[in-house]
Amino acid sequence: MQRSIVRTIGICAAGALLIAVLIWQAITAAGNPDPTAHGTSPTAAMIDTAVLVYREGLECILVLSAIIAGLIRTQRVYWKPISVGAGAGLGATLITWFILVGLLNLVSDTTSEANIQAATGLLAIVVLLIVMNWFFHRIYWTGWISFQNRKKKELIQSIESSQEETFDVAKSVAYKGLILLGMVSVYREGFEVDIFLQSIRLQVGIQNVLLGTALALVLIGITGYFTFIAHQKLPYKKMLVFTGIMLGVVLEIMVGEQINEMQAANWLPTHTIPIFIPDWMGTWFSVFNNWENMIAQALAALFVIGSFYAAQMDRFKPRRTRGGSKAAAEVPVEQS
Repeated sequence: MQRSIVRTIGICAAGALLIAVLIWQAITAAGNPDPTAHGTSPTAAMIDTAVLVYREGLECILVLSAIIAGLIRTQRVYWKPISVGAGAGLGATLITWFILVGLLNLVSDTTSEANIQAATGLLAIVVLLIVMNWFFHRIYWTGWISFQNRKKKELIQSIESSQEETFDVAKSVAYKGLILLGMVSVYREGFEVDIFLQSIRLQVGIQNVLLGTALALVLIGITGYFTFIAHQKLPYKKMLVFTGIMLGVVLEIMVGEQINEMQAANWLPTHTIPIFIPDWMGTWFSVFNNWENMIAQALAALFVIGSFYAAQMDRFKPRRTRGGSKAAAEVPVEQS
């Protein structure tokens, strides 16, 4: 009981310190609301990076924990290839990062920097809008994780049901399948992170991206320790909701910065609004006094909020059974 109270106080104190630093930095930072200039500060971009990486890492931990559930204590031999595959997925993510950097460097020889930043930012926004779609996450948690678990059971059953003469072959095939399962689970999230971070890297440089990624990896490591080693039951649903809200804020920032980039590349016009917006709003939240910026961020917010309520309505909508009678819809165990 006392340890729980101390842990809660520590978390609250750390959160209060972080909020105080953000408020102080937001008030004292010098921003430039000119829509033809970069708006987001390096520190804000670093925090955005940490949020993006940690969010994807948290989902990766949940997928892996769902796959290896019941294997850690009773079937230790089976979760080892999954962990090997997870490591391979992390390596594939790093390789993909360098490939994307190399491709963008090649393109930069024939395309202006403003056009590259606008194009990569637009791709990142599209992927992030998909990630923030609540219908997508319903499919993700009910479909993707169920598929992974089904494949895991099929692979394990193929070993246990095989004859003695074919046991070694079945074991080899199943182990390779489990390795692939772990790799896909990690690389699926890592590929999204690679796309996100290319846009931020072009805006503020590799150093700030690395710092934000390092912070997120520390948080992922702590979460992974409690999940896989200490076997603690963390409040994953609350964590997903909280990081989802933070990711929504990042989406708004990225949309505002994307409009900024598209205006710098002359992809969009700039219609100024005769209202005063503090400099720190542009520095931290990419809010500038032009109609294009305001409308785009409002549409992004409506998209996320609208998809949430649409998914909630669909979640509780009665389903028709084979006989034609109505039945209550099943509620997914976890949603993000």
